[in-house]
Amino acid sequence: MGKRTLQRRRGKAGIQFRAPKRGKVAPVRYPRDDGQTGTGVVTAIIDERGRSAPLAQVRFDERYAYLPAVAGLTVGSELSLGAEARPVGGNILPLSRIPEGTRICNVELRPGDGGRLMRASGASAVLFSKTKEGAILKLASGKSILVDDRCRATVGEVAGGGRREKPFLTAGARHHAMRASGRVYPRMRGVAMAVVYHPFGGGRHQHPGKSTSTSRNAPPGRKVGLIAPRKTGRKRLARVSVGVVE
Repeated sequence: MGKRTLQRRRGKAGIQFRAPKRGKVAPVRYPRDDGQTGTGVVTAIIDERGRSAPLAQVRFDERYAYLPAVAGLTVGSELSLGAEARPVGGNILPLSRIPEGTRICNVELRPGDGGRLMRASGASAVLFSKTKEGAILKLASGKSILVDDRCRATVGEVAGGGRREKPFLTAGARHHAMRASGRVYPRMRGVAMAVVYHPFGGGRHQHPGKSTSTSRNAPPGRKVGLIAPRKTGRKRLARVSVGVVE
């Protein structure tokens, strides 16, 4: 019969597939917006497990906030939070107060959600333009999105942009890095397996041998590949939807 496929083993939610909770510092989000401009001081730069970017521990009066550290930020640096802050590196402002063409990171998708976009190491977006409907951001992927101009963002780009330039060198180093983020390593392709271990395995060459699109109601042993895809193949026409410009 063979062993169960990786998808079935992950679906059982064993301990080896769960992201570890140890080593986490605190929720990373902006402080609550009270409508006033506040000044914070960076008290520490912290490395959190499973996160590619370093965290900045910022003290605002009697409260602390943990934010993705911006490039150039050091312990003792001061940053401002609010609509009246200057649009310089590290400061947090609404998109309506940031000049067009500025690089920003840790952008909120909805006002007050604490920051959702551009939080990985080296990530940043460009405030492309402002319209009556909101602000248009050009992401690192090349996609342009429309968000509310009341959403807050940090001026600058997240630190640690050269992280991928350093190789892992050993399989053990990559194993621990993948384990910290709850990823399975190493991964084996289904076409490289024997036919008893995976529906795409076996054959004279490494090829699926059947359609990679699978029904939503397929049994667990066959439910691999593209699960009930809306469409496959190359996208030939540009798509424009509400809030997304491509």
